[in-house]
Amino acid sequence: MKWVTWVLLFALAGLQYDLWMGHGGWHDMWNLENNVINQNASNEALIQRNRALTAEIKDLADGKDAINEMARDKLGYIQDGEVFYRFVPSGTLVTTTNNQNNIPQR
Repeated sequence: MKWVTWVLLFALAGLQYDLWMGHGGWHDMWNLENNVINQNASNEALIQRNRALTAEIKDLADGKDAINEMARDKLGYIQDGEVFYRFVPSGTLVTTTNNQNNIPQR
């Protein structure tokens, strides 16, 4: 009768091992839950990016101010009647070449 008890205990231990450590067990469930949390965080960041892009598209479609701002920022656009000032940090040497003599000027 003792050997039947031992066999049943080993069978129960084998079934519990599959439940806790086997494929689809608790360990896999914990890993999947962590993956879901990471994916949700990634999705939230992408949702925020999409909202910003949607707002930028609406702004570009509705008015010229956003287009002017982007042209100024990315292309160096200057409108008629505006004066462009360029500030060079002190300590930098700006040289230009004279087209007639090819002599550097300071």
